[in-house]
Amino acid sequence: MQESTNQPFAGLSAAEIDEIHREMSHYEDKSAVSIEALKIVQKHRGWVSDECLVAVSALLDASPAELEGVATFYNLIYRQPVGRTVIHLCNSVTCWMLGAEQVRERLCRHLNVELGEMSHDGEYTILPIVCLGACDHAPVAMVGDQLIVDLAEHAVQQIFGE
Repeated sequence: MQESTNQPFAGLSAAEIDEIHREMSHYEDKSAVSIEALKIVQKHRGWVSDECLVAVSALLDASPAELEGVATFYNLIYRQPVGRTVIHLCNSVTCWMLGAEQVRERLCRHLNVELGEMSHDGEYTILPIVCLGACDHAPVAMVGDQLIVDLAEHAVQQIFGE
């Protein structure tokens, strides 16, 4: 029997609910699963919609405001649709001093997007990130799960292999 839309977990798939319940089994306090639950939804959908956030908050017996606070603090939870590949550009002081702004300009121009926008084909989104922990190889970016270091003149070629 399918859940009706007035059920508290409406908007979450059975697979998402099962995965969240498995995570919850490892903790006494449901709120400890907040980040993992949001990551599970994001893994299935690419981002966390308002509807899903409310459903997860009901599942965890938390208020939507509490969960929104977690989601907006943790910068790898996407609250808006993003491209299939997210490019995180480090905007730390070190990266900035060593040319991150020029790398951002080249990438945005290449994809015809601004920071935070999704490319027209839905493939890429470029987002700033506070630090990727590779200051000795600045400027750096994380393309999907791959760290790209020493970005410079040929940033587009380094990232897209062109």
